Amino acid sequence: MCNNQNLSFVEKHSFSAIPFLSRSEGTKMAWTISRSIVVPFDFSPHSMAAVEFALRVAEDAKRVHVLHVLPFISATEPGVVWGTVDDSSRIEHTLKAMQEALPESKYGALCKEVRLGDPGSVAAQRAEDLNAELVVVGSHGRTGLSHFVIGSVAERVSRMAKCPVLIVKIPGSDQAKS
Repeated sequence: MCNNQNLSFVEKHSFSAIPFLSRSEGTKMAWTISRSIVVPFDFSPHSMAAVEFALRVAEDAKRVHVLHVLPFISATEPGVVWGTVDDSSRIEHTLKAMQEALPESKYGALCKEVRLGDPGSVAAQRAEDLNAELVVVGSHGRTGLSHFVIGSVAERVSRMAKCPVLIVKIPGSDQAKS
């Protein structure tokens, strides 16, 4: 959950075109999104912060589409060969984990989705399919070798999406400096 320290950082560093009002005064943000918002989700604190930000700007929690993307599995993977793992069971387990991580009692009636493929491509395509007004992506802040090897979902989404992309970063959370 966003704490006041993170909110004040966001408030101090916001774009002038996106006015934020003080939460301590009990006011809401002046900027709201009336269409769909897509939030790629990987269960990290960064993606949790992105969900919370999306909820702050969404007109309704039902418009927030939280999307987890599973990689395709190879036909040679042991679980596939032995018939113990398939895509439908992976999706079912992931949806259950999302329900636990994002309970309706705390986050409202978010739309939780699991898809297969490349996270950046799938998130951008889902935003296009929904005619989303915004994609909110949490950034891990990877740099150097880890960024080169792992890549950046936030970067791919920002290049591929046809709607605005807001990248949320938790202050002081740079994961790697090499």
